[in-house]
Amino acid sequence: MAKRRRSPPESENWSDGGTSNIASDSESDFDDASFAQKPKGSRSGRRTATVAPKKAKVARNDASTSSAPQEICGDFTPHSKSVHTISSPAMVRSALLAWYKTVRDTRGMPWRRPYDANLGPEERAQRAYEVWISEIMLQQTQVATVIPYYNRWMLKFPTIRDLAEATIDEVNALWKGLGYYSRASRLLAGAQKAVKQYGAKLPDNAKDMEANIPGIGRYSAGAICSIAYGEQVPVLDGNVHRLLSRFLALHAPPKAKSTLDVLWAGARTMVEIDNVPNGAQAGVESLDSGPQSPQYAGDINQALIELGSTVCKVREPNCDSCPLQLWCSAYQNSKLTAEEKSNRIVDIEDVCQTCEPLSAYEGVNSYPMKVDRKRAREELDLVNVIEWGKLNSKERWFLLVRRPEGGLLAGLYEFPTSADVSNSMTPVAQAAVLPEILSTLVHDGSLIKTTPQYQKGSRDDPVQTEKLAISSIQPVGDVLHVFSHIKKTYRVQRVILEGGANPPPTLVGASLHDERPSKKKKGAAKFKDVNVATHIPSGPMAVWVPLDRVMETNMGTGMVKVWNLTKKLWEEGNEI
Repeated sequence: MAKRRRSPPESENWSDGGTSNIASDSESDFDDASFAQKPKGSRSGRRTATVAPKKAKVARNDASTSSAPQEICGDFTPHSKSVHTISSPAMVRSALLAWYKTVRDTRGMPWRRPYDANLGPEERAQRAYEVWISEIMLQQTQVATVIPYYNRWMLKFPTIRDLAEATIDEVNALWKGLGYYSRASRLLAGAQKAVKQYGAKLPDNAKDMEANIPGIGRYSAGAICSIAYGEQVPVLDGNVHRLLSRFLALHAPPKAKSTLDVLWAGARTMVEIDNVPNGAQAGVESLDSGPQSPQYAGDINQALIELGSTVCKVREPNCDSCPLQLWCSAYQNSKLTAEEKSNRIVDIEDVCQTCEPLSAYEGVNSYPMKVDRKRAREELDLVNVIEWGKLNSKERWFLLVRRPEGGLLAGLYEFPTSADVSNSMTPVAQAAVLPEILSTLVHDGSLIKTTPQYQKGSRDDPVQTEKLAISSIQPVGDVLHVFSHIKKTYRVQRVILEGGANPPPTLVGASLHDERPSKKKKGAAKFKDVNVATHIPSGPMAVWVPLDRVMETNMGTGMVKVWNLTKKLWEEGNEI
């Protein structure tokens, strides 16, 4: 299945954000001193270099088995920096748009619709909202996965005002399963700001949108404003980055500022059309309007994204069906012999200083330059599934805590967790953390001090006391859950509390939380939320959730795995 490869949310400071879809690092420090030297035998005046491959610094394939050049840039084959510019954008655009018109509706994306020059300001703003939601959902997520999420979202929050009036729990409930949950909270914050400061509209230009709407970076602003408002602004997501790297035969560190400058310039050349008014307000027509109609920036950007996603793929690009094959430098280079490549003459004053040498030539797949991915760090978290109540009773409640609204899994619920503990932590040490955890959550701090060790006790004879006591602690097992940058192991222990008040003991800053749907508003996903704020909370919040409603709570996928593993204890009769 074709995957629309996007970077994580644009405000995640641990990742390559949104459109700086590949974040800027320092410039490449590669500098081939030979480029600055005057070749022997050259005459005064304009200096040129007849390219003669140097002795290879890496193992080469036998030339008799392949006619392709072994190295085509950097140390071995200098080339002009003009190779990395689009010299015939009008022809390229025409070929691209003719292809896009045949495939635009193939994947059934509900947010992708023909451009309508007759839309008024309110309708354009609505289109901007729809494109915004789709773009944020598509970050790091397959199109086929996003479609049902998008449709459910639009039924629940059809306008930006509807979203602005929602609670973070309602938003997270619809987002559950998409990952990168901070995207959802930023959508809510962005909608609230748009309603308050912009009359329930997203700004109609990329500069203001990027500067003032939370979670929107250069890429997203360009996509939204070109598609909805017709502004001539470029996009550079992962698909376009890969496509243009090949089209321009650019072999340079993908995140380097010099690399991104070249690619953004190429993307800008594609959408900045001379003698065509900038913006939908001027009545720019779409590619559906006829063969002579002006070329529309939103179509161009979507076509580039679609081509990168479905044809110019990471592996096994389908060059035979690519509409840009004629102008693609990587493809044309792959058809040249080593002799043809080595005989190319380059103006030494115009030699590219951005590209780095290829360690091995792989044709079109040589681009973009491959870099070693940073290995995900490994962490061990101790997760405490804390239960209060009696076995075989409806009065079984589980303690959940809301995570902070920033960072990983923002605003979601989890079982009380001690993060990043030592892998050598003993069962005794694991039990010892419980009194401290509970003392910070239970309002009156009336926990009976128990021996910090794993205890086996009968739940048929609960502690008859008004004081809260740890009846038993049972190891459950380990759950592995991998994020893009962290490999988490959740070490799970089940903790049974008895005694205390009935219903469960009052928690600090919170009371009973029951997520049973309310019958007051038919068809609405409202909850009886005694314990849930109606605004985005500023910090974590503890809640008791009944057994039959735990899975309805807004938990991340990792915590769902923890819950499913724990449930097996009583479902299979293995509880203590």
